Amino acid sequence: MGTVHRLLLLRHAKSSWNQADLTDHDRPLAPRGRRAAAALREHLRGLAEPPQLVLCSSAARTVETLQRIRQALPALTSVQVEEGLYAADFDELLDYVQRMPSSVACAMLIGHNPGIGDLAVTLAGHGDPVARAAMAARFPTAALAHLTIDEQWSAVEPGVATLEEFWTPR
Repeated sequence: MGTVHRLLLLRHAKSSWNQADLTDHDRPLAPRGRRAAAALREHLRGLAEPPQLVLCSSAARTVETLQRIRQALPALTSVQVEEGLYAADFDELLDYVQRMPSSVACAMLIGHNPGIGDLAVTLAGHGDPVARAAMAARFPTAALAHLTIDEQWSAVEPGVATLEEFWTPR
């Protein structure tokens, strides 16, 4: 036991499928996604402890989501765009979490389903059972899982986290 760590797991906002010539990696946000990102930005302003570190997938829709919420994060928040987060599965995402610097008390991952939802559901062994069930049933675009972990980052494993909140834009 030691410091309580906070982990924010965010699925990118709704992306557009209007441009058939774009690769999956290059799809931007849809108008609905931009609206959801604005609601998310307002929600993040209310966090008691905002993230010190944000790791974001390199996909256009995740980077745009980050850009649209950035003003809700402290200016000193470190942001890293990571190619490896694009299409990362549970094991790859868990590896990112376990390698977080011990000096980081609160971190955010911005990624994609199914990986980001699988990570949230698998780590959340405690917390409101109704919220955990809702999260397990569906982790929609722009959803945010707020977890607390009473372990060092390197010791994070399935079931150790408490789900403090499961927020969705609707």
